[in-house]
Amino acid sequence: MTPAPTVTVRSATRQDLPVIAEIAAHYVLHTVTTFQTEPLPLAGWEERWESLRAAGRPFLVVTVAGGPGTPDDVAGFAYVGAWRERPAYAATGEDTIYLAPGAEGQGLGRALLTALLEEAQRAGIREIVAVVSDAGSPASVVLHEKLGFRHVGRLERVGFKHGRWLDTVLLQRSLG
Repeated sequence: MTPAPTVTVRSATRQDLPVIAEIAAHYVLHTVTTFQTEPLPLAGWEERWESLRAAGRPFLVVTVAGGPGTPDDVAGFAYVGAWRERPAYAATGEDTIYLAPGAEGQGLGRALLTALLEEAQRAGIREIVAVVSDAGSPASVVLHEKLGFRHVGRLERVGFKHGRWLDTVLLQRSLG
C-alpha cells in the first residue's frame, strides 16, 4: 500500500524560485488567468521574493512528498503583494496564487490560501483583495469564496490577451 502524499505549506526559499518561475510562465504563455504577456525571468522572481521578504509580506509554497525517500515537489505558490503603492493602503494586500499544471483539484489551493491568509494577518494585513480574471473557469473565484471572500466588483473588458477581451472579478476579505 502506497502512503498518502504529505502536503506542506511553508515559506518560499530562493531554491524554490526556478520552479515558481516555471509554474508562472505556464499561465503567462498558455492561459488568460494572468494578464502578464511575458514570463518574468528568474532574476525578476528573485527581486519579487526579496522585496516581499523586506516588506514582511508572506510568500509561500505548497509541496507534496510522495512518501519515504521521495523529494518534496513544489506544487504551487502564493504571496501577498501591495494592493496599491500609496502609504494609506499599507494594511491592504492583494493575493496571488497559482498551482502547477495537474495539481488542481487536490485541496492544495485551499491549504495554500488558508496559510497565506493566516500569515498575512500575522504580518498586519487587515484587508485582502483578489483580482481574478473572468476567463470562464470559476475555480479561483470559488476557492476565494469558500475562504470567506466576497464579491465587491467587476471591471469589464479591462484586459486583452490571446485575442479576447477579459473582465476581472474583484473579491475582498477582512482579516482583522
